[in-house]
Amino acid sequence: MVKTHRSERTTRRPSRGTAKARLTKALETLTLSYRDNNTPQGATVTELCRLAEVSRNALYRYHTPILKALRKLQCRRPTTAQSKAVQSAERQRLETVALREHISKLVALVDHHYSAYRETATLLERRDRELAELRGRLKLRPTLLKS
Repeated sequence: MVKTHRSERTTRRPSRGTAKARLTKALETLTLSYRDNNTPQGATVTELCRLAEVSRNALYRYHTPILKALRKLQCRRPTTAQSKAVQSAERQRLETVALREHISKLVALVDHHYSAYRETATLLERRDRELAELRGRLKLRPTLLKS
């Protein structure tokens, strides 16, 4: 059996910068996703270590300033009451949008019915005038009925 040195057996990944630089970049990525979504659900130690390809032990042991920065990001997470208020406000906003659409449809319907009413009233006035003219032309006189 051929003995190999330990360094020959392990495969090293190509260096992509120091662990500190990778962790810093991963923390920036998590911070940006927090700003975009306003929810730091992905801002976890596990996600940070996965993005930076660094072990959790290394993070806890050698990179405490980055860990503290991650904790600050996690503290920005809204409280339960705040998130309920945000959800309630969003629901109310959606309901307001739906009600405004409904109001615009109702306004159009009222406008349509009012126009139809005005048109019908104009036709009735014209018919009344025509009937009055016809009655005037007939010159009806009362007649006596013999019994």
